Amino acid sequence: MNGSNNYSPRTIWSLTYPVLISLLMEHLIGITDTAFMGRVGATELGASAIASVYYLMLYMIGFGFSIGAEILIGRRNGAGQYRSIGAIFYQGVVMLLGIAAAIVFFSYTASPTLLRRIIASPEVYDATLAYTRLRVWGLFFSLVTCMFRAFYMGTTRTRILTLKGVVMVLSNILLNYLLIFGKLGLPAMGIAGAALGSTIAEAISALFFIVYTRLRTDYRRYELFRLSRLSPRIQAQILRVSGWTTLQYFISTGTWLFFFLAIEHLGQEPLAISNIVRNTSSFLFMIVSAFASTGTAIVSNLMGQQRAGEVMPLCGRIMRMCAWVMLPIFVFALLAPEIVMRIFTDDPALIAAAVPSIRVMLLTYLINIPAYVLFLAVSGTGNTRVAFWIEFIATLLYVAYIWLAAIHLKADIALCWLSDAFYAVGLLVCSWFFLARGNWYRHRI
Repeated sequence: MNGSNNYSPRTIWSLTYPVLISLLMEHLIGITDTAFMGRVGATELGASAIASVYYLMLYMIGFGFSIGAEILIGRRNGAGQYRSIGAIFYQGVVMLLGIAAAIVFFSYTASPTLLRRIIASPEVYDATLAYTRLRVWGLFFSLVTCMFRAFYMGTTRTRILTLKGVVMVLSNILLNYLLIFGKLGLPAMGIAGAALGSTIAEAISALFFIVYTRLRTDYRRYELFRLSRLSPRIQAQILRVSGWTTLQYFISTGTWLFFFLAIEHLGQEPLAISNIVRNTSSFLFMIVSAFASTGTAIVSNLMGQQRAGEVMPLCGRIMRMCAWVMLPIFVFALLAPEIVMRIFTDDPALIAAAVPSIRVMLLTYLINIPAYVLFLAVSGTGNTRVAFWIEFIATLLYVAYIWLAAIHLKADIALCWLSDAFYAVGLLVCSWFFLARGNWYRHRI
């Protein structure tokens, strides 16, 4: 993108829709896994919620790192410093592979003890551990794809993300179906089959990115595949930005794990309900995340082009577009939640019990849209340390409410889902205050 681009609604949409389709495709992985587990058993359905969030928490360590790299790439792209992008990409890949190795080692040595202490049900513990042992190996592939995503987001070339999402979701659905239920002569592995299928799908996705980039991208312009020695200077530069985003995303996902562990102590039915609500919420969150992530990339490019004055008007434009896209889905899910929930379970009692929680979750999106757009704009300015502290404050509100509602009061599951509103309010207030009054436009990275 050049400096004359005014980032009109049409331009924003052209950048957002490939990201949105990619995220929706990836969300289908969670939907199909939950739908498959709902047909295996209630224990597996509940365990898949904890196991997937636990894995996601580990994955977010690397994903947060890649967001920092994306911000750097966007800044260099906006400034026209294309050759330095390849160095950031290569050093980032090396560092992420090291992170993946460390996480796998931690998972095999510490996860059994950790999960045993925080999961009350022995059956849920066994199923969670069976999933985790196979799923963590996918980090070697998924974190490499994170750096490719950072490159394409930072250079505002997002269309490839659509194809990547299609490849991953199709391979994941097929592999999970075969491995969970034991089709075509394969053993029926249950929840472990879901983990293995997703890991193989991650490998296919990484291979797709490599082949596509070599064949269809002007990678020489960015010196993208140029191997070089490890550079402590570039690595330190990446860490100054990505260190805070890594902590931010790890803590953010850790709160989800805390939520599900708190709910697990209320019983298997509330846990199963929360898994259904989480998957429904994730579908809507993909829309918010696509628009907000596009905002991060554009803000980073605007900062590189010395156009900081356009950031706040851009955020308002993105909020309005996101709201209009979400409106029909929001209204349908609010008025007919039972239809949505039949995707995940065929248990009428479970569906009826989940309706209040679904409606509470939906209403929190009235706050989520402006909260996440402004929050990710803060990250896009390169002020990742500030973004971390905003996340930290919002997380404190979230955890305090969950402790009060789920652990202390043992409240109804629908009241527990009000925690999302407390979290979003924290993000919204702090992000708005910083962007409206801070000297963020002077920040250099």
